[in-house]
Amino acid sequence: MNNTVSQQRSRIYRMVAVGLMAALVYAGNYMSIPLANETRIHIGNSMCLLAGLLFGGVNGGLSSGIGGALYDLFNPLYTLSAPYTFFSKFSMGWAAGKLNRSGIKSEPARAVIAAIVGQLVYIVLYLGKAFVTQLILGNPFQTASAVMLEKAAASFINGAIAVVVSVPLYLALKKALHASGFGRMIEARPENRGYFNPLTTALTVFALIVTAGFAVRLSADGKIKDAQAKREAAYQEQIDELTEKLDYLYEAMGVEPPVNAEEDALPDK
Repeated sequence: MNNTVSQQRSRIYRMVAVGLMAALVYAGNYMSIPLANETRIHIGNSMCLLAGLLFGGVNGGLSSGIGGALYDLFNPLYTLSAPYTFFSKFSMGWAAGKLNRSGIKSEPARAVIAAIVGQLVYIVLYLGKAFVTQLILGNPFQTASAVMLEKAAASFINGAIAVVVSVPLYLALKKALHASGFGRMIEARPENRGYFNPLTTALTVFALIVTAGFAVRLSADGKIKDAQAKREAAYQEQIDELTEKLDYLYEAMGVEPPVNAEEDALPDK
């Protein structure tokens, strides 16, 4: 009976921890400074790293992924990116949590290394998506590289802020939460099942499917826009030709072209 109660409590604490950290990730994305090309500086990544450092790979990854994906879902600019955001943010929190449970003896050094690696994992995934998206949309390699470099500047600033904020918060909160019901989660050392286990494999397959779907959608949108642009260009060319012919006829016949009645009705300024 006691074992059952203990397991139930652990599940409750886990749900509370994941929900709380997901809410902090979600809120942290709104604390931002907008830059060019839909790029922002924010503290959402700080909360992702903090979740991983405090509660381990899976719990931290779920908090990061859920919070980041919810922000995208409620923002029209990023709605289509929500599934990929879940994967990339999960990867960041998971990597930080996994490394923070490693065998490095110095806790501050371990936390710093875990935070840096987790942030680098996310930056690689984020910039890779930005680069591939530009290529799918039909932009040349140079344009895709320029967009990626522009986003890279903000990404590394966000990354530096995330590490500087998350590590001190982790060291302070760990001591405060150690005596609470979250203490077991913070100190837990999961069994080493390797990096390729059912969870990571499922997430990798999910990311590939989502990325493929996202690429198909972008490609379709790009083809539609190209077709619309070609039609508009053809219509404009026809209009220009007809306008030239009308002007020639008016000039040849010595007739003034008609004036728009609505323009005549406008009062003088």
